[in-house]
Amino acid sequence: MTVPYRRILIASISALFLIATAASGDASTRLASSAVADGQRDFDWEAGTWRSSVRVLAEPLSETADQWLQFSGTSTVRPLLDRRANILEFEVSGPNGRIDALNMRLYEPRAQRWSLTFINIRDGLLSPAVYGGFQNGVGKFYGDDQLGGRPIKVRFFILRPSADEARFEQAFSADGGTTWETNWTAVDRRIRR
Repeated sequence: MTVPYRRILIASISALFLIATAASGDASTRLASSAVADGQRDFDWEAGTWRSSVRVLAEPLSETADQWLQFSGTSTVRPLLDRRANILEFEVSGPNGRIDALNMRLYEPRAQRWSLTFINIRDGLLSPAVYGGFQNGVGKFYGDDQLGGRPIKVRFFILRPSADEARFEQAFSADGGTTWETNWTAVDRRIRR
C-alpha cells in the first residue's frame, strides 16, 4: 500500500516542480520583456563605428563664448553585459588638438533610467553622470557639475534624424536651468555595425 502513495507523492512533487519551473520561466520572460519595454535596449541602435564631426565651445559660460573648435574622428560603441551597459570610445582631432575619451552608459532597472559618465583620458577624470532616457526617440539626460568652481546644470540630448545618423548636444546652465548655452555638438554618421 505504501508504493501507490509514494508514486502519487512523487508524481505530485514532480508536477509541482514542473509548474513552478514553467511559472518561473514565464516570470523570466515577463521580466526580460519589461526590461526591454522600460528602456534597457535604448542604445542598441548605436552599436558600431561612427564618423564624428564635433564642435566644442572654447570658453563655455563666459562673456567671450563665441569661438568654436572643430574636431573629427571616430566613435565606437560596444555593448556590455547583455546590453545593460555600453562603452563609447571617442577619438577626434582638429587644429586645436585631440580629444580621447570614453563614455560609460549604465542602465538602472529600478529607476528605469540610464546614467552617462564621460571619462577624459587626458586627465583621467570621471565627470559627474547625467541621468535620463529616451522618449519618442529623443534621449534627454540631466545632471549637476562644476565649471570654474561654480555649480552648473548639464543637459545632454541625443537625436536620431535617421538610422545611420545621430546628433548629440550638450548645454550648460549657470542659473539652475532657466537658460542654457550649448557648448558641444557632434554629428555621427555610421561607418559599420
